Amino acid sequence: MNDAQLLRYSRHIFLDELGIEAQQLFLDAHILMIGAGGLGAPAALYLAAAGIGTLTLVDGDTVDLANLQRQIIYATETVGQPKVTAARAALLRLNPEIHVNALAVHADASLLDEWVARANVVLDCTDDFATRHIINQACLRHRKPLVSGAALRFDGQISTFDLRLAHSPCYACLFPAEPAPTEMSCSRSGVFAPLVGMIGSMQAAEALRLIAHAEAPLSGRLLSLDALHMHWRLLHIAQQPDCAACGAII
Repeated sequence: MNDAQLLRYSRHIFLDELGIEAQQLFLDAHILMIGAGGLGAPAALYLAAAGIGTLTLVDGDTVDLANLQRQIIYATETVGQPKVTAARAALLRLNPEIHVNALAVHADASLLDEWVARANVVLDCTDDFATRHIINQACLRHRKPLVSGAALRFDGQISTFDLRLAHSPCYACLFPAEPAPTEMSCSRSGVFAPLVGMIGSMQAAEALRLIAHAEAPLSGRLLSLDALHMHWRLLHIAQQPDCAACGAII
């Protein structure tokens, strides 16, 4: 680490629980983020600011005027641009030392199989149930930790599935693929703007904690937030022997 980096990241380095060792791990890390919307925007900004060496963003959408109410990485002048292109520019303005891969495509099994293998941690910042299960399957194949967040209306949730561990539950243990739930979207149901910032920031925190080998990530636990009443609830998750995704490898 050079003198400029020591100054830039000094507030992490001053933390006894992190120090220069953890900061070097951040600089060497590669995080794959699927979804550059409400959750991905704050998560990407904090990860870039923290000095994550490589961020790979996957999102096939373009910036829409309605996104600007909550997707804080974008600005009015970026409306119509591919999200990952606009996000990459914003992240490099914030921290020009990092590397950002911008994949302007919708995630599929083939793409995820390639990029999950390269990553240290995967962030699921999507709002599509089918894609969430494809991400989970790729993380299971490559034994990579998955940080999953969700937000709709005033309700948010976050969990970490540390699939490096043999007995960790996976996403499908909590939300089986079949039967698929009735999907709701922000475009139809609405979402409280600060909620996505809170959950996305927590996803960034979980990713950093995993890379730094911090104690007690949210593996095996689901943290949910009712932002209308500002009420938190913590639920414990167990691996399910009959899980269609991970049950065969228990």
